[in-house]
Amino acid sequence: MSPPEQPRKFFIDRSLGRVAVPRLLREAGWDLITLAEHYGIPHDETVEDIRWIEDSAKLGWAVLMKDKRIRYRQAEIDAVIEHQARCFVITRGDLTSAAYAERFVTNQVSIFAIADTSGPFIYAVHADRLERLYPPRL
Repeated sequence: MSPPEQPRKFFIDRSLGRVAVPRLLREAGWDLITLAEHYGIPHDETVEDIRWIEDSAKLGWAVLMKDKRIRYRQAEIDAVIEHQARCFVITRGDLTSAAYAERFVTNQVSIFAIADTSGPFIYAVHADRLERLYPPRL
């Protein structure tokens, strides 16, 4: 059985940076665009989360981000739901760029397979697994 193909493109939020994490993921074969590449510098620093969630979802891009409090940010959750966004989030803020990229690459097969399904959803990306945060399992 061959691994799932990568969805069209991933969108990387500013929380993961403009350079190191995108470079490491591209080296691992990911097709992605950063918030800075999409909106331009310095405008990327002022784009609200609900705006880029909507825009990336409309363009069909799954989202990679870092946000330890995503499950408590109702406006962002509402945007994910409304726009059927597909999100993968690292909920730790104390890792190196290499460690963030490694988490995505380690979970690449699962991320690609899940990203190919319909949203809305948010999955936490751990060192060795994904955990569905939204919608919660009943």
